[in-house]
Amino acid sequence: MKTTCEVMVQKVLPAIRAELSRVLIFEHGCTQQDVAEILELSRAAVSQYVSEKRGAEVDFSIETQADIRRFAEVLLNKELTSQDKVQGMCNVCKFVQKSGWLYKNAPGVESCGICGDIDSK
Repeated sequence: MKTTCEVMVQKVLPAIRAELSRVLIFEHGCTQQDVAEILELSRAAVSQYVSEKRGAEVDFSIETQADIRRFAEVLLNKELTSQDKVQGMCNVCKFVQKSGWLYKNAPGVESCGICGDIDSK
């Protein structure tokens, strides 16, 4: 049995990073180094996300992809602290949970209790 956190950390968060990397590079013209700095990752990690060696196991809904694109624009247009970026990633993660992805792809796993009650937000 995997916990919600394991599923989210092993599958969903890498997929969010991969999607963010691709959006920033292919839609906004960022370099891999730019993305590495924005996401506070190594350039090698960004390369693996873009080439689908990491984070390729999850297919997000159109709505989730749109949410990730909105977050990418926030990352580009604002001077954010590391904490602001973490909060943004948490918000996208919560969006994924609300979208039903978790229930469809990890039966028996419930919403993450660490992030708080996502249904009340």
